[in-house]
Amino acid sequence: MESIGMESLLFIEDDQRLAGMVSDYLSQSGFKVTHAASAQDGLSHLHAEKSPDLVILDVMLPDSDGLEVCRRIRSLEGRRAQTPILMLTISQDSADLLGAINNGANGYILKNTEPDHLRNSIIQVFNGNSVLSPEITTEVLTTIRKSQNDKVRNILSEREVDVLRCLAKGNTTTA
Repeated sequence: MESIGMESLLFIEDDQRLAGMVSDYLSQSGFKVTHAASAQDGLSHLHAEKSPDLVILDVMLPDSDGLEVCRRIRSLEGRRAQTPILMLTISQDSADLLGAINNGANGYILKNTEPDHLRNSIIQVFNGNSVLSPEITTEVLTTIRKSQNDKVRNILSEREVDVLRCLAKGNTTTA
């Protein structure tokens, strides 16, 4: 693995089989991976003397959701609060995606991601970039567009919106 200054990863994932496969692949790629099977176990690793350089986090965990874990990481003191977080999940739900972003996640990729893409995403996030799985970028763009439309609706009164609709249909204000 090229020298990128990253020594250790914390992988918080309750699916033992997936955790084993991903950890093995990442270890073979040169990463030192620590696995935590629950939110509580993962958070305790973050309080250790040597905290990880990056956290890979599932959204759905047995004892807490990953969004709450993400928020709790961001509320830690000092440098630990800045630990890069890459969400690795099956969830394509916009509420989970936006929740992860709002709680400070640096990336959001799906579990069906090819191993090399996962590895590259980890490097991208560690280097300060954000990543999203291609399958969810449409959801992000749709949500942004809807948000922009909602802002316009909040700026204009219902009557002003009605007038704009009439103008868009070609109606005029003259009798």
